[in-house]
Amino acid sequence: MTITKNTRVFDILEEYGDIEKVMEAMGIHSVGKYSIRRIITRFLTVERAAKIHKKPLDEFLVTLNKAVELV
Repeated sequence: MTITKNTRVFDILEEYGDIEKVMEAMGIHSVGKYSIRRIITRFLTVERAAKIHKKPLDEFLVTLNKAVELV
């Protein structure tokens, strides 16, 4: 899967499972518990997630793509 700014976070979780630990190791901390994230992420794009985490979109995309490579 190629992750872009329009990719829904839910789709990433469906493809790769819960990547919380990998993302935290890269400096992106999770919002809520896994069950809550599964609901919220159905409507959340990567672009919006970057804004929530106050990260530049290009940096956030690089981090996400590295995280899924490690899974």
